[in-house]
Amino acid sequence: MFASVLSGVVRGLESRMITVEADVTNGLPQMQMVGYLSSEVREAQERVRSAMQNCHLSIRPMRVVINLSPADIRKAGSGFDLPIAVALMIAYGYLPQSSVKDIFFAGELSLNGELNGIHGMLGLVEEARQNGCRACIVPEDNAAEAAMVQGIEVYGAFTLKEVFDHLSGAAPLWKTIINIEEILQKTGQRGGPDFKDVKGQAMVRRAAEIAAAGRHNLLISGPPGAGKSMIAKRIPSILPPVSADEALEISRIHSVAGTLPPEGLVCERPFRMPHHTISVSGLAGGGMIPKPGEISLAHRGVLYLDEIPEFRSETIEILRQPMEDHAITITRNVGTYVFPADFMLVASRNPCKCGYYPDRSRCRCSEKDVRRYLQQISRPLLDRIDLHVTAEQVPFEDLQEGAAGESSESIRARVEKAHAIQTERYKGTPYRFNGELDANVLEKYCLLGEKEKNLMARIYEKKQLTARTYHKILKTARTIADLEGKEKIEEKHLAEAALYRPDAAFGE
Repeated sequence: MFASVLSGVVRGLESRMITVEADVTNGLPQMQMVGYLSSEVREAQERVRSAMQNCHLSIRPMRVVINLSPADIRKAGSGFDLPIAVALMIAYGYLPQSSVKDIFFAGELSLNGELNGIHGMLGLVEEARQNGCRACIVPEDNAAEAAMVQGIEVYGAFTLKEVFDHLSGAAPLWKTIINIEEILQKTGQRGGPDFKDVKGQAMVRRAAEIAAAGRHNLLISGPPGAGKSMIAKRIPSILPPVSADEALEISRIHSVAGTLPPEGLVCERPFRMPHHTISVSGLAGGGMIPKPGEISLAHRGVLYLDEIPEFRSETIEILRQPMEDHAITITRNVGTYVFPADFMLVASRNPCKCGYYPDRSRCRCSEKDVRRYLQQISRPLLDRIDLHVTAEQVPFEDLQEGAAGESSESIRARVEKAHAIQTERYKGTPYRFNGELDANVLEKYCLLGEKEKNLMARIYEKKQLTARTYHKILKTARTIADLEGKEKIEEKHLAEAALYRPDAAFGE
């Protein structure tokens, strides 16, 4: 008897529908699986056989052929266990084919018949809905995640027996219903580090506010203990909360990576802080079957690289393309995968290996050592960082008697106003923030008067700027003007923006 069941496979962040077919006939007793399968998919026959027997669904010795089509797509992962088991139930006559009409199945089976969650369920269910499925049956561990997709009924099951009882009508499963807005309100409450804990460092705090307001990249230099990491970790607290659409977009990435929280939705902007020993594939994404790396997990949030000169050069140079294109492309012999990478880069570094240059009373590094340390970051990468700021050592008086800093809530209010201005300005364009502007539209959105042009001409000659650095100053000035609610860029905005670009050698 022939049976077919709908399932899917994850390819990067995309999902593709797969039809699981089972054919049971008389012949030499054996189970054969075909359809361009990975080893974990081929192993499914043993898991399915044991799970069905332990759920009192015996498999008579017959010739069984299981095909996963289309055959030109590589099938990987353990999510085909459940659809294979359901297809066998139909092929052996336990269920009618009509019981699975327009129903999507995905999930891993234990030998005792329990269902285990899989990665990438959010994208799979979204693809199923787009292909006309009216319902899906998934492991209970994935039910909340799957229910984030609107327009399709979601049923979570703990065991294969529960799935059988639901399809046969003996004991229907409960439908899982999720209110995304309610989850965002409950779990999206702001907590954690606050800028009010930071004393001193007025210029660094200002740079962080500008960076958040225009989604600019930021580099903080300074000696150990000056508060570089402390400020960087508080930047997410001054970014606007995620919208429902952004939460789903971020969650889809984390679903594939297996880092989704229990509630099935990422409700805060990501803050990723990888160690400097991270590999190229760990940062960019990759593997035999590519998965998102840290730069994709930081999508719509902050990627913080602490002590960036300690990272291997070949690793951090990977950042150059995604910083410009907001996406990263990974090519393997099985296909090409595109992962989103719209992140805000925040990096910090010491002025030298020991951290105390140019204080010669404590620094023992030679000039050659200092140059070698700072040159770990290439000029092209530095050019892509909009704001460069130095964190000085905080005086003792500020630590003991200084007033508490401005709260994150107060700073965030100004950032949100600047975001609203940019949203209105770039409506109907591919841009959302000043930091994303291309060179070909700068004249339109960063228009300068005669006095401002003369000032920029002097800055350009004096600092020996590159064209990219000149564009960065214009975009930063545009954000400073937005923070003040000014329609036109003024001289003071350009002058402040230039402060965040060191001399031609970038202080090296």
